Amino acid sequence: MTPNLRRWTLLLPWLGLVLAGCSTHTQVNHAARPDQMHHIFVEHLLADGNNIDELIARELRRLGYDASAGPLTMMPEGTQAILAYQPRWAFDFTTYLIELDVALRDAKTGEEIAVSRSFRPSITGNDPSAMIQRVIDPMFEAPKAAVPKAP
Repeated sequence: MTPNLRRWTLLLPWLGLVLAGCSTHTQVNHAARPDQMHHIFVEHLLADGNNIDELIARELRRLGYDASAGPLTMMPEGTQAILAYQPRWAFDFTTYLIELDVALRDAKTGEEIAVSRSFRPSITGNDPSAMIQRVIDPMFEAPKAAVPKAP
């Protein structure tokens, strides 16, 4: 067996384990139409010193929504939905975002509209903006129209 082949033989199982742990899951109540919620407030998590709320608000603005972030006491009038988040950080030589859970709820009723979770362990770390995009974008996709079946 050549040295390169031996190296790949040892590396492939490790790579498989790392990639197998990646997952993103989104559950949306399309009857509540999160894509129609134009004024969204991202609730600042007091324990968050990494400005994840501001990054989420920036992603929502990139998608065309009127979004702001801060403590609930600063929520603007006319807010239609509140987005709460829970980050989980890991340390492997550097600190990186390993998991992000978000929940969108109606600002008036408190009813949960959508939840999304991304878990991505990685020895190279994760860019928080990329993980936020993986979590937020599917929540605000317009529901697909049903395709009529041919008779």
